[in-house]
Amino acid sequence: MKSIEEISLLYEINEALNDNSDMKKALYKVLDILSESLSLIRGTITLLDPFTKEIRIEVAHGISERAIKRAKYKLGEGITGKVIQTGEPAIVPIINEEPLFLDKTASHKGDPGQDYSFICVPVKKGVRVVGALSADSTYKGQSVLQQGVKVLSVVATMIARHVINLERIHMEKDKLKQENIRLKNELENRYSFSKIIGNSNKMREVFQMISQVSRSNATVLIRGESGTGKELIANSIHYNSHRNNHPFVKINCAALPENLIESELFGHEKGSFTGALQQKKGKFEMAHLGTIFLDEIGTMGMTVQVKLLRVLQEKEFERVGGHETIKVDVRIIAATNSNLEEMVEQSKFRDDLYFRLNVFPIYVPSLRMRKTDVILLADHFLEKYTKEHFKEIKRFSTPAIDMLMEYHWPGNVRELENCIERAVILCNEGAIHSYHLPPSLQTGKISQTLAPITMEEAIANLEREIIIDSLKNTRGNIKKAADLVNTTVRKFAYKAGKYNVDYKDYR
Repeated sequence: MKSIEEISLLYEINEALNDNSDMKKALYKVLDILSESLSLIRGTITLLDPFTKEIRIEVAHGISERAIKRAKYKLGEGITGKVIQTGEPAIVPIINEEPLFLDKTASHKGDPGQDYSFICVPVKKGVRVVGALSADSTYKGQSVLQQGVKVLSVVATMIARHVINLERIHMEKDKLKQENIRLKNELENRYSFSKIIGNSNKMREVFQMISQVSRSNATVLIRGESGTGKELIANSIHYNSHRNNHPFVKINCAALPENLIESELFGHEKGSFTGALQQKKGKFEMAHLGTIFLDEIGTMGMTVQVKLLRVLQEKEFERVGGHETIKVDVRIIAATNSNLEEMVEQSKFRDDLYFRLNVFPIYVPSLRMRKTDVILLADHFLEKYTKEHFKEIKRFSTPAIDMLMEYHWPGNVRELENCIERAVILCNEGAIHSYHLPPSLQTGKISQTLAPITMEEAIANLEREIIIDSLKNTRGNIKKAADLVNTTVRKFAYKAGKYNVDYKDYR
C-alpha cells in the first residue's frame, strides 16, 4: 500500500471513531473500512477479562453471531491468546500450516483449498494489554504481511480508547450483576420465613402456611390487627416463591384517595383527566410476572373493586381513559385488619371479590396472643437498635422483662419495636431497666406489683435493682460494680448488705 493510501485509510478510521458516540458501532465501522481497504476476509477485536483471564470476541466482521458467542480463548491459548499474553504482534503466513491457529470460529472449514494469512496485534492501555485486533486475508506474500502488521498496529493504537471504555463498561456491568445477585440473596435471606421472629404455636402455624402457599400461585389474604407484621408475611411469600426474580409491587390502598387509586392500580392514558399530562403505567403492569401486595384492601371503593375483580378473573384490564385491553400475569396478596365478612353484610365490600381474595387466608395473631414471643422479639429489636444507635446494652433487667410480659400490646409488634428503640436511646447503662420503658407500660397490673406504697420502698427497690444489675455486668466484681454506678466500694457494699445482695452469687 502506498503512503497516500495509508494516510487516507487512517483518516477514514479516525473519522469513524469520532463520528460515532456508540463505541461498538464505531468499532464495527473500523472493521468494515479495513475490509474494504485491505481486502480482509474476516476481522475481530477481542477483549481480555482482567478477572477471569478469558478472551472473548467483542466485535467481528465476516463471522456469524453464533460463532462469535462460541469462540472464547484462555490467556496464552492459540495465536490470539499468545499475542495478548506477550503483547507482541504475530503473523501466520499460511493458516493451514500453523498448528497454533485454533480456528475456534470455524470460519476456514469451508475453504480447504485456499491459502489464508492471519495477522494479530495487541491493543494496549499503556503497557497493559487489554485486547487484540486481528484480520485474515488471502496470502499475498511476506512484504504485504509486514506492511499489514504496521497498519494494524497503528489502528490498534487508534481504537485503544474505545476498547478500554468497553472493558470498563463490562467491568461495571459485572459489578452491577454481582451487586444484583448479592441484593437478591440478601432480600431472600431477609424475608425468609425462618427469619420471622416467633416460637409460639400460633406462629409455627403461620410458618407452615407460608411454606405451603409460597410454592403456588394462589391468591393470599392476610388477616390480622394493625402492627402484627402482615407486610413481612407478604414479603416472605413472594421471596420464597418461583416469582422472586420478578417485581414485588406494594400499594397501600388506605393511603390513596378514591379518585386516584384506580389510576395507581391500572394506569391512565394521556389527557384522560385533568393533570394526566402523559401516559402512566399502573402497578399491575409494573408487577407483570411478579406479585402485587394490596395492603388495607378493606378501604378500597366499590368502583375499583369491580375492576380488581376482573383482573382476578380474566387477568386483564384497561387503563383509565384507554380502550386497549392489557393482559397481565400477576399474583395478588391482599391484607386487611378490617372485618370483611361484616363489610360484605353491610354491602361495603363485594361478596364475589371477597370469595376471590379469600382463596388462602392467613391469620397473623396479635402479640397478646403470643406472649411467649415477646422476649424473643424484644431481644431482636435490642440487638438491632444497639447497633443502629452505637450503644453497648446487653440485656433487660428482670423488672423490665416483667413489664414487657404483662403489657397487653394494643399496637402489637410495631409498638414493641418503637418501645425498645425508645428504651435504647434513653439507656446509658449495660441493661434496660423498667424506668427506661414508656409510661404506658407502667400501668395496670404490673404497676401494682412494682410500685410500692411508699416512696422509701420505691427507692429501695430501685437501688436493689441497680446493685444486682451492676454485679451481673461485672460478674460479681464489687470494685468494678461500684465504679459502674459511680460510687465507692464502701457505700456499694453497705447498700448490698442492706438489701441482702451477696456479690459472690454473681461470680
